[in-house]
Amino acid sequence: MGEGFMMTKNVLPLVYSCSGCSSAAQTANSIAIKMDREKVAEMSCIAGVGGDVKPLVKTAKSGREIIAVDGCPLECCKHILARHDLEAKHHFVLSNFDVPKKKGVDPDPDLTIKAYKQIRELIMMGH
Repeated sequence: MGEGFMMTKNVLPLVYSCSGCSSAAQTANSIAIKMDREKVAEMSCIAGVGGDVKPLVKTAKSGREIIAVDGCPLECCKHILARHDLEAKHHFVLSNFDVPKKKGVDPDPDLTIKAYKQIRELIMMGH
């Protein structure tokens, strides 16, 4: 991402990620954190949206574009957003990026970077 892609806070899309116990879930969380730190998107809390925490639901419903990164085909982020009649403009499931779901295993840093780069490219292309 070049400088031209970075946006200011509150104009940035929101990014939500799975953050469950598997390696795929933690990979999704790492990708969302990286998007936040690189100012590609502003990370917000999907657990708070799922728990109906009013300020976090308000943020989710603010009209900003949403990026959702799910670790596996269970698509927890997608389902939580749907509870509030929200749909991500960009929804990614890491199993489609060859990220395995393993319990009790830390995420593979190389797979994290590879998936992050692919996702970033797809977002830039409008997918």
